[in-house]
Amino acid sequence: MSPSERKNLIDRIRTALSLTKQCKLLKISRSSLYYTPVGVNAETLDLMNEIDRVFTKYPFFGSRQNAAYLPRNGFHAGRHRVRRLMRIMGLQAIYKGPNTSKKHPEHRIYPYLLRKLPITRPNHVWCSDITYIPLRRGFLYLVAIMDWATRKVLAWRLSNTLDASFCVEALKEAIVKYGKPEIMNTDQGSQFTSAA
Repeated sequence: MSPSERKNLIDRIRTALSLTKQCKLLKISRSSLYYTPVGVNAETLDLMNEIDRVFTKYPFFGSRQNAAYLPRNGFHAGRHRVRRLMRIMGLQAIYKGPNTSKKHPEHRIYPYLLRKLPITRPNHVWCSDITYIPLRRGFLYLVAIMDWATRKVLAWRLSNTLDASFCVEALKEAIVKYGKPEIMNTDQGSQFTSAA
């Protein structure tokens, strides 16, 4: 139930409970009963229109650049106010993000050894991959080491950071339990090719 719905449940006229007790039971603050929201004044509305006009002309402007540009047109507002108003209006700067799919030029590419290779026995080829498990507040990362012949998960680890250490721990656990494989196949991501 939203706070406004809970606020409507309070009986101000005829009740055996005081307003303080009713607020405590409904888990709302007593001051919220007397608060009336203030509407947007004309000055703020003009500023929002100007921010929208500038954003239409320069969609790559964030709150800093927008705040620096506004005095040219006779408007004065700090960066944090501009940021808050841009958030209310649903405006986000358009900018080019980093290209994380390009490999470093010195990154060694290992040969693909499994092409036309018959895999018939356990411990011949192992594979490893990382998958993302979405949670309410972020991700957990799961690494699994599998045997290609038996499709058995030999070892796995969970981590809340995407570093190489939890991959190495899972690999070490699998080697201790089952011995070294002849071939270890991965997608050559940074966790598997780093010098961890």
